[in-house]
Amino acid sequence: MKKYLVVLVFLSILFPDDLCLAQSTNTLWYKQPAQYFEESLVLGNGKVGASVFGGVTTDQIYLNDATLWSGEPVDANMNPEAYKNIPAIREALKNEDYKLADQLQRKIQGKFSESYAPLGTLFLEFDQKGDPQNYRRELNISEAISRVSYELNGVKYTREYFISYPDQMMVIKLTSSKTGALNFGVKFESQLRNKVLIVDNELNVNGYAPMHAEPNYRGNGPKAVVFDENRGTRFSTLVRIKSADGILSATDSVVKLSGGTEALVFVSIATSFNGFDKNPATEGYNAEFLASEQLQKAFPKSFDALKKAHLDDYQKYFGRVSLNLGKTTAPNLPTDERLRRYALGKEDKNLEVLYFQFGRYLLISSSRTPGVPANLQGIWNPHMRPPWSSNYTTNINAEENYWLAENTNLSEFHMPLLGFIKNAATTGKITAKTFYGVNGWTVCHNSDIWAMSNPVGDFGSGDPNWANWNMAGAWLSTHLWEHYQFTRDTKFLKDDAYELMKGAAQFCLEWLIEDQKGELITSPSTSPENKFITPDGYQGSTLYGGTADLAMIRECFMQTIKASEILNEDVKFRNKLELALNKLHPYQIGKKGNLQEWYYDWEDAEPQHRHQSHLFGLFPGNHITPSTTPELADACRKTLEIKGDETTGWSKGWRINLWARLLDGNHAYKMYRELLKYVEPDGVKTDYVRGGGTYPNLFDAHPPFQIDGNFGGAAAIAEMLVQSTEDEIHLLPAIPDAWNSGSVKGICARGGFEVSMVWKNKSVRKLSILAKSNGKTTLYFGSVKKEIDLKKGQVFELNL
Repeated sequence: MKKYLVVLVFLSILFPDDLCLAQSTNTLWYKQPAQYFEESLVLGNGKVGASVFGGVTTDQIYLNDATLWSGEPVDANMNPEAYKNIPAIREALKNEDYKLADQLQRKIQGKFSESYAPLGTLFLEFDQKGDPQNYRRELNISEAISRVSYELNGVKYTREYFISYPDQMMVIKLTSSKTGALNFGVKFESQLRNKVLIVDNELNVNGYAPMHAEPNYRGNGPKAVVFDENRGTRFSTLVRIKSADGILSATDSVVKLSGGTEALVFVSIATSFNGFDKNPATEGYNAEFLASEQLQKAFPKSFDALKKAHLDDYQKYFGRVSLNLGKTTAPNLPTDERLRRYALGKEDKNLEVLYFQFGRYLLISSSRTPGVPANLQGIWNPHMRPPWSSNYTTNINAEENYWLAENTNLSEFHMPLLGFIKNAATTGKITAKTFYGVNGWTVCHNSDIWAMSNPVGDFGSGDPNWANWNMAGAWLSTHLWEHYQFTRDTKFLKDDAYELMKGAAQFCLEWLIEDQKGELITSPSTSPENKFITPDGYQGSTLYGGTADLAMIRECFMQTIKASEILNEDVKFRNKLELALNKLHPYQIGKKGNLQEWYYDWEDAEPQHRHQSHLFGLFPGNHITPSTTPELADACRKTLEIKGDETTGWSKGWRINLWARLLDGNHAYKMYRELLKYVEPDGVKTDYVRGGGTYPNLFDAHPPFQIDGNFGGAAAIAEMLVQSTEDEIHLLPAIPDAWNSGSVKGICARGGFEVSMVWKNKSVRKLSILAKSNGKTTLYFGSVKKEIDLKKGQVFELNL
């Protein structure tokens, strides 16, 4: 709390008028309970997730666990001779027979990923009648606490919910202003196989996830969801009520409290998941024992002690960054009404800050389980067969989830993805050999908790334009380098990152072949989910020398070379990478002035397609910039102009970052506003095109809900304020006119630096740079260029 007071004093001096405004930068609130999932308020401790509806008569809470998925460890050797088809595909491409190449690509496919499962729903059922008054439902993201309050028949009822990381426990506090007026029951339901028992007034649930769950787009066949009582991940949920004055009782499935004034509900959850390579049924943890152990440790503690431990843990991360975007005159409204007003073009700078901080809140809440990163929906999913299996879609979405980890000062929460990369490289070595006939490792279009790495498509039924993409190893490896760039953790680079980076580069090195000009290309190649049109009118997916492939390979090679130099090892391999890098087929600018996506200057089947993978070098890569490669940067700009701004949620998040890298703050801001466009919940049928935007609870609307837009949008705010390379920091590189004055504290830059600054009239007035490691960099802002060389812990300050 001291940090917050310091920040408030700091901001009150700079912006005395702003702090008098009522609308919040850290609280979502509503005048009614949630009716739909996309209105619920979500909580999480990085493993357990809850979606709270806040109903009056019945409060339903969807529960999830990050480690509860269908399936079991993948057989990576599922198609051992697939690689034997590669020469025939390359021959078809050499003959420019793209239709045959597409047909043959289907032989380079394996199974689909497994699905993220819903654990179940907890119901709080209240013995209350009448119409509530003064209802309020809120989520305070600076505390990671949700609250509900209302008055009924002269009694004020309150609820307070949080999920503690230190105690691995969901805690709900219920109170009534009148002694003995609290009467409620607790029950549990699940779509998974489960048994509910009541033991000494404690609700005990034990169950298991499906052996397999088909992707939701595969139809409702007889084996869409397969349960086997001897296979699959086990889960346990224990619920116990603590009350000083109420009377506990139970039926066969409900625990009740009668005549209470205050009560605590403890919810303990565990699964048998014991790693991507361990059978959860035969080698897994004892879920019931773990859940019981957690409950036994937490139950004796007071609410105040539990809450303090939760706040101390959460706020040390969330409080690292504060943002003020200047004076606002927006009125104080519930969040859903704020979104509707904002969609009309009204000003609400604090809503823009709230969305940024909500992205950081979601990452802290969904990414704290080693080797289990946030999935397509973070950790919040009510569906047995969620959209796109709620898996790790590694041709953009899984990576976009982590674009904000380093620059918004949440480096620790990057670690689940970095650990997952090590798991994926294990199966990925087999994929590289059996599907592509080369060494190293790679991952393809989809993965899951079992670190599946093969190309998907169900052994031939998938369209190659999405099923056969194989460059996720190169893309994922860049996250290892980014973590090093921001932390300067040489031990991590040496012990954890380098061999993985080298393995990804090795795959690419051996996968490349020479084209007719002697330049290195990939063959076969696809560009994620997009199609080309050949001069004879064929719409195809498979080609050679796709720009996206080569962009990712460039970044992978450049980073691996630098890592090798820093560690002073692997000179021979480094030399191979340097030679290959110089021989890569270069970027091409098309007749429209755009950056070509294809080897030839072909037309796109969908000119406004949501993917822009061939712009990887501009963002999230770093080798295309307006200053170092102006012609390529201009071609990227033209590509974005052709694509237009109307696209899905996650794609908007990516495009905002791309416009920021092009130093066009006003265009980035325009798209940020569009990302916050109000979208009705999925259950509300509307007669207009819903498009990408934001649901009432601030979830990203692809639609449906995908969390990557939240993360990409939050990352883009940091990118508009600070951009950096290994030896440069640019301040306010893409600041829009709308943010003429403001301040930020705690944004991170490559090189191991932390930036805090105040700006007015889009110019830096006060600056503080903290070195988190020894290092030097060059600062650029306005016409100022300043070299600094700091020891760890030193601070550079400047007042203008």
